[in-house]
Amino acid sequence: MLHGKVLVAQGGGPTAVINQSMVGAVLESRKFREIERVYGAFHGVRGIVDENFFDLTQETTHNLEMVAETPASALGSTRDKPDLKYCQEIFKVLRAHGVAYFFYIGGNDSSDTVRIVSEEAAKAGYPLRSIHIPKTIDNDLVENDHTPGFPSAARFVAQAFMGANLDNWALPGVYLAVVMGRHAGFLTAASALGKKFPDDGPHLIYLPERSFDLQRFISDVKSAYDRHGRCVIAVSEGIHDGTGVPIASRLAKQTERDDHGNVQLSGNGALADLLTEEIRQKLNIKRVRGDTLGYIQRSFAGCVSDVDQREAREVGEKAVQYAMWGDKDGSVTIQRTGFYSVDYRLVPLALVAGQTRTMPDAFIAPSGTDVTDAFRLYLRPLLGSRLPDAYRLRTESNAVPKILHK
Repeated sequence: MLHGKVLVAQGGGPTAVINQSMVGAVLESRKFREIERVYGAFHGVRGIVDENFFDLTQETTHNLEMVAETPASALGSTRDKPDLKYCQEIFKVLRAHGVAYFFYIGGNDSSDTVRIVSEEAAKAGYPLRSIHIPKTIDNDLVENDHTPGFPSAARFVAQAFMGANLDNWALPGVYLAVVMGRHAGFLTAASALGKKFPDDGPHLIYLPERSFDLQRFISDVKSAYDRHGRCVIAVSEGIHDGTGVPIASRLAKQTERDDHGNVQLSGNGALADLLTEEIRQKLNIKRVRGDTLGYIQRSFAGCVSDVDQREAREVGEKAVQYAMWGDKDGSVTIQRTGFYSVDYRLVPLALVAGQTRTMPDAFIAPSGTDVTDAFRLYLRPLLGSRLPDAYRLRTESNAVPKILHK
């Protein structure tokens, strides 16, 4: 085992359970006498290069457990995407502070950062164990059955659409909501888990794994509206045309871009507004409403999967165990076993870094506007304890005969 300090950091979008992973890594690290101190970097890799550290060795176990139950990133996060030069600065700071174990909780970009830092340490002959701890609500990390953060966000999406469907049944019209997911549609597909009755919404689900055609979309909406007298639609923010151009940028007169040069898809509500306006104009339906779930789906308090909490804690603990008892850097992954149980594996960083997982074809219905039972079976155990249920009055069997309007 290496002797020295531990540094833990959180990167990318916060989730409802990312603090479970951080606390799992911190408490597990404090069990080993080889660990001198456990530091936390404030605001991810930016906090590392700026040397903004907290000494988490001094935190009480009770307070850490309270933080673990709290959504979002307790250490703060960052959207910085380090290149080689940036990672060299990270390594310099780690070396100066005598860090022997580096744990970075995050998604695709975070795993790539860990890979580069690991390579820099190897080049310098510096004894550093670098472990990536998985996190993302998009569920788009390869080598994983699913990723901590996704199940809780999926639970929120399923319940949000359950409520939207009830509202839409009571006051019929067209309702459309845009869900996060630039390249992977897992989170948007989770909207299907809120259905109870055959005519429940969402009636249409649009994923980035399939090309989006505006004319077909309008036809789909008309067909669903004619059949049900209403229509509930789930749309991924990452839908694109056949050439890969995001629909948001095709329809909008002006588009924003993030720090990585990507078209800004989250949080501005543009796509929902544009699509609902198309429906109004083309179908002449008066009651058309659009929402963007936006950032609220990432860290929504009170809507957390207990399965997600448990596994997020365990990947943090396993990261420390792999670091202390193994001799390899890597990324902790979740593997499904049996009907529902999981195991954890450490895989080479190169297998995860910079890769994007998308929904397999077996999860998407041939129509391209729904999910299959295989997806429902995949997702249901991840959502945790029983979802709220919805019931209807027996209006058909209890109908009173008309007198004036026979």
